[in-house]
Formats: sequence, C-alpha cells, structure tokens
Amino acid sequence: MFFSIAHDPTTRDRQGPDVGKQYRSVIFYLDDEQRRTADAYIKQLDTAKVFDAPIVTEVTKLDRFYPGEDYHQDYAERNPSQPYIVYNAAPKVQKVRKYFADRMKVG
Repeated sequence: MFFSIAHDPTTRDRQGPDVGKQYRSVIFYLDDEQRRTADAYIKQLDTAKVFDAPIVTEVTKLDRFYPGEDYHQDYAERNPSQPYIVYNAAPKVQKVRKYFADRMKVG
C-alpha cells in the first residue's frame, strides 16, 4: 500500500499538493531486519522499473515518535467534506478498500 497507493515514492519532499521536507517519502525502521526488508524491496522495485523514476524513499532509523496534536486525530472522519480530504485522502482510502479488501479487518 505504501508504494502503490499512499504516495509517489519517486518525488522528493512532495506528496500531492504538499511540499516540504516533512512530506518526504520515508520508511522508519525499528531493527535491522526491518531496514533490510525495506532496502531489499526498494531495490526490487527499482530493478523492475515499476516506476518511471528511481525511488527516493529514505530508510531511516526511528529514534523517537511524537503523537500528532489532538486536532489532527481522526481528522478525515471529523471533516469528510473538507476539500483536502475529498480530493486527496478519500480517493486513497477508496483505492485501499478496492484493491486490499481481502486484507481489511471488519468490525
């Protein structure tokens, strides 16, 4: 889902209309196995030329996590008609439901 729906992993510091380092493509890993898995998958996708440009996704060790502010929690659910949600987030959710329905938890 990360590489196929969530964003464009070939675009540095940009996702859709959002621009800046905080919008970079990055995978945060917790241990060496996760790092190796991410690196191997990126190499596999690049070798297969799945995308028209090389993947620029960073693979970086997670050293700390900051929860988002309260107003960011459940934002799409609380603001379903907000234009950003309608044009950017909701279509991605629809794709996940369509292509990964067999992997979704019900209930």
